Amino acid sequence: MKKQKWFSRYTGISNRGINPQGFHVSQLKFYVILVPLAAFMLLPIIFIFSNAFKPPDELFAFPPRFFVINPTFKNFTDLFAKLTNSGIPVSRYLFNSILITLVTVVASILVSSAAAYSLSKKRFKLKQMLFAINNVALMFVPIAVTIPRFLVIQKLGLLDTFWVHILPVLAMPVGLFLLKQFIDGIPDEVIEAAQIDGASDFWIYWRIILPMIRPALATIAILTFQAAWNNADISTLYINTESLRTLAFYLSTLTSTTSGANVVAGQGVAAAAALIMFLPNLVIFIFLQGQVMSTMSHSGLK
Repeated sequence: MKKQKWFSRYTGISNRGINPQGFHVSQLKFYVILVPLAAFMLLPIIFIFSNAFKPPDELFAFPPRFFVINPTFKNFTDLFAKLTNSGIPVSRYLFNSILITLVTVVASILVSSAAAYSLSKKRFKLKQMLFAINNVALMFVPIAVTIPRFLVIQKLGLLDTFWVHILPVLAMPVGLFLLKQFIDGIPDEVIEAAQIDGASDFWIYWRIILPMIRPALATIAILTFQAAWNNADISTLYINTESLRTLAFYLSTLTSTTSGANVVAGQGVAAAAALIMFLPNLVIFIFLQGQVMSTMSHSGLK
């Protein structure tokens, strides 16, 4: 209280003006900067929605138009007409994508968090070397390890199986790095107190570690969801059975000119397919953005 009075006396600014509970005139300078910035960041999302409803003449208009003038649902009707004419029901591709994405997200969170807990709070040989190897893996783009990954998958007998969609992508180097750094911020005294009370490693991991790293888990969930939901490469490289492929792969075949799609009509179908694939990513981010925006200092250590 004395510090607040001293600050108000010598600066002429009250604490209510610095950090008001509701709207305050002092916040206007922040809105002047943040509102145009937020509008600029929304432009790609608006473009995806606008592009999906453009007729062919607007898709190929020159100069290009950002906003749709005469919206139409023809792109979606053409897309669903192609989907219904396929040999395998569209529901099969959709079921594969949903099941693969859910299993991958849950399994990736469990694997990454358990490994991060071990690397952060447990003592064993080669711990630093294993974490260094994980950090080195962050430097490799997926295309650089395509051939080694294919050879490993072939040796494991995962080619043309349902598990090839899940097992190779469980280990996310960025997820392990983020969670490990997050768990490093948890005081060792919290874990030691639980161990003194007789708690097992699994109980500490499940009841203490996971609840305290929820913001990081939400971030990993979003990254894993995007990687699994939008992944069409696995179905292309490792799958030969059509019924094991995903919706992302099938939509890419409908919009690819190499598969016989019309160049003009294919652009409208591609725009509609891009919106369908983007919507789940937007929904999951809206639901988890509160956790993602939480910083490490607000991870429950209060």
